[in-house]
Amino acid sequence: MVEQITCRRVYEETSPRDGKRVLVDRVWPRGMRKEDAHLDEWLRDVAPSSELRRWYGHDPARFTEFRRRYRAELRDAGHREAARHLRDLAAHDRLVLLTATKDLDHSQAAVLAEWLTGPERAGT
Repeated sequence: MVEQITCRRVYEETSPRDGKRVLVDRVWPRGMRKEDAHLDEWLRDVAPSSELRRWYGHDPARFTEFRRRYRAELRDAGHREAARHLRDLAAHDRLVLLTATKDLDHSQAAVLAEWLTGPERAGT
């Protein structure tokens, strides 16, 4: 059974209730030292492709199309194993998907959290 999956900025304070903390960005967060990140894993293989990330540019007007494209990418072989790993983590503990993005509601972490808990996840 999937436990709670939440999204937070990697720059925020940690919490004892976090559970597993996984960075889901393709690139390392600006200004963040690795020893200050307090994460369990950096799973860049689950992040949107560099091409999709550049196209999106965190433009909220493009979010609906970004969401559609990213969900399609999550079904490809390159993302499938990383997504399976996240589901396994979430089955045993709380999972916090970390991102450097300022706008969490329009982030790949939000799309990923929704996808991981949605009905379509069963097919991957």
